[in-house]
Amino acid sequence: MRTIVITGASDGIGAAAARQLVARGDRVVLVGRSADKTRRLADELGMPHHLADFAELAQVRRLASELLAEHPRIDVLANNAGRIFGARTLTADGFEQTFQVNHLAGFLLTNLLRERLVAGAASVIQTSSAAARFFSRFDVTDLNGARRYSGRTAYGNAKLANVLFTRELQRRWGSDGVNAAAFHPGVVATQFAANVPGPFRFMYHNPLTRRLLTTTEEGGARLVFLAAGTPRLDWLPGAYYERDVPTRSHRLALDEHVAGELWERSAEMVRLG
Repeated sequence: MRTIVITGASDGIGAAAARQLVARGDRVVLVGRSADKTRRLADELGMPHHLADFAELAQVRRLASELLAEHPRIDVLANNAGRIFGARTLTADGFEQTFQVNHLAGFLLTNLLRERLVAGAASVIQTSSAAARFFSRFDVTDLNGARRYSGRTAYGNAKLANVLFTRELQRRWGSDGVNAAAFHPGVVATQFAANVPGPFRFMYHNPLTRRLLTTTEEGGARLVFLAAGTPRLDWLPGAYYERDVPTRSHRLALDEHVAGELWERSAEMVRLG
């Protein structure tokens, strides 16, 4: 039985993927921000759970300690937690919250679990988005959006960071047996963007456009395709996927210099040794 850790598992595609993976016979460790939702799903599935708000890096560090203490093997880490925000706001850690919640927290968690992931020859999966291709204006020297900010652009930048992190993770850890992939789950009918004015909220919450969106079950299945698959047999390590097919993301996604610099700057931000 494999152990699969899913962050952002209390709702949406994370919860849908968890249900599908448990039905396949996997042991799924649920990580969520909402205590009520996460515990409810854990009770439903009979699976372990942990609580963490990725807007606080101290909680990410505590989460990593709990995972290491309670789960001797990790076969898959799915960095699925993510949100979109409106106005530019800094977290208690001093970072723009979209960047922290969608990229920096997952970067920190993955690095804190490195030895366990290497020991399990684990897969690391990033839930990215086609927003990386359409909305990003990525500047690796302005990761906190101090010079140029909009909620839509910040989200696109963070989702591109997911792809860049995937590429660099594969380059750095691939020889140690860890394999990484990123994917777009589709435009999924969830509560995403409920607090953000503009086209995102219209797309996700207008009754007419909402009928055209992907279901949470379909979005969750995109995560399951990678989590259940075997790297190099079922999917290509280091790749970005849409509809279970390797796809081009933003042009910068293939820039090794940008990927390496993002890693180094992220490591400095979270004070990795």
